[in-house]
Amino acid sequence: MARFWIVFSLICLIAAFTGVAGCRNHQKAHVLSQSDQDMVGSHTAGAETWKPLIDESVCRLLAKSSSTVHQASHTTINGEGSAARSVCFVGVENRSSEEIGDFKEQIYEHIDSLISQDPQFRMISRRYVEAAMSECRCRPETLVLPAKQRELQLALERSEQPFDYLLFASITSGTTNSNGDYQRDYLLTLELLDIHTGDSQKDSAMLRKGYHKGVFGKLKHYND
Repeated sequence: MARFWIVFSLICLIAAFTGVAGCRNHQKAHVLSQSDQDMVGSHTAGAETWKPLIDESVCRLLAKSSSTVHQASHTTINGEGSAARSVCFVGVENRSSEEIGDFKEQIYEHIDSLISQDPQFRMISRRYVEAAMSECRCRPETLVLPAKQRELQLALERSEQPFDYLLFASITSGTTNSNGDYQRDYLLTLELLDIHTGDSQKDSAMLRKGYHKGVFGKLKHYND
């Protein structure tokens, strides 16, 4: 009988422990308000990195283009000149040491949305661009070649979507290691290429982020 109660007690303890562990592992969630700060990624870049990089790089590019690009548009749609210049955004290239996952899609959409709010530009729908690039078998890195530019232009003209500029976005990174801790410098570069003149406008934004294994890593490397 004593052995029975010992076994029974052990089973109860195991069940109780399993229940507590299960409660601890049960995921919770909450909706963030506008005043809540973005979560800081512990191993890779997240919203806290990409959002400010996009905002700053787009702001710089638009400021530069407004003062250097001619106000008259090159394109003519249905026989009439368009006040806004048409932009073909060909995608985001990740050349960094990190996999950026679904943030690549968000980076594209955020850049596209911000630039489309500027009255000097008309962004061609991504659906048209991707269909035309697939038809031409174009990759972003090949579109610096005039022949490939014209091939893409012809494909989009058939959909009544001519463009004046190609927009490229690229992500690069540089990593500094120190005994397991490391700093990663993220650079987001935007390049606006005029297909009629070959002139290029480029601007970028950088954000530095420290990753620390130990509690005192931040104090050790940054003294704050």
